[in-house]
Amino acid sequence: MEVGIPFQVLLSRTAEHYRVTLCGRRPGPVATTGGFPVVAQAGLEHVVAADTVIVPAYDTIGQPPPDDVLDALRTAHARGARIVSICVGAFALAAAGLLDGRRATTHWAYADRLAAQYPRVRVDPDVLFVDEGDVLTSAGVASGIDACLHLIRTDLGAAVANHVARAIVAAPHRDGGQAQFIARTTSPHTATSLAATRAWALDHLHEPLTVADLARHARLSQRTLARAFAAETGASPLRWLTAARVDRARELLERTAWGTDRVAQECGLGTAANMRLHFHRLVGVSPSDYRRTFAAAATA
Repeated sequence: MEVGIPFQVLLSRTAEHYRVTLCGRRPGPVATTGGFPVVAQAGLEHVVAADTVIVPAYDTIGQPPPDDVLDALRTAHARGARIVSICVGAFALAAAGLLDGRRATTHWAYADRLAAQYPRVRVDPDVLFVDEGDVLTSAGVASGIDACLHLIRTDLGAAVANHVARAIVAAPHRDGGQAQFIARTTSPHTATSLAATRAWALDHLHEPLTVADLARHARLSQRTLARAFAAETGASPLRWLTAARVDRARELLERTAWGTDRVAQECGLGTAANMRLHFHRLVGVSPSDYRRTFAAAATA
């Protein structure tokens, strides 16, 4: 699955922007844990020349990958390539020294092992992915989808990433961390799904929604709603709502010529000043800088 994710996500509706090549130590068939082989189209020379290198999970994390693989990762990174790992692929990045002194993540079940095996890595087991700019690590298996959508969002903007997410029937941006996926005992009498309430909220972001409004729609108390949101999304209702509004603001900045006051009103952030505050906190740039970067990509 981890091998297929980059092909499915990056080539879904964005094939004109990306070319994805499966590489091995040498071209030819490579065994998988699924019992069937995949065929590497190219060797390590293509890894060294790539703009982005994505390392999937592999089953020999107890020992470093072969020296030629590590050298290829180091060389690609040194020449400016973006290096990405999915699931326990982070062990290869750590073995190459690319995570030394950096924050990184991996599948929650292997986070302690990564920290023990590579003590210079600052392992964060609670997130779906960590973007360090030129190095990005993601958590277990399906978090590779989140990481690849993040790559598209970084390269081409939120509107394109959301379009791809709809095409592959995936959440465009999942909030919260891995804690929501760790097995725990839940009473079937208290279990609930907030999918309908979240969908309703996304259709009403322009309105002055509050946590009380969400609780009324879900027919829950605010305290129960908060617990259910944390269990399902890993985030509080207010944090989820703010992130959804910022994501809507990103799309409007890309797709329209509206001023920041109108964008803020349409996405429910109220004022341009309030939008700038939350936008910079979550995206890292101002709304105007974001528009200059991504408006052209959205209309291309």
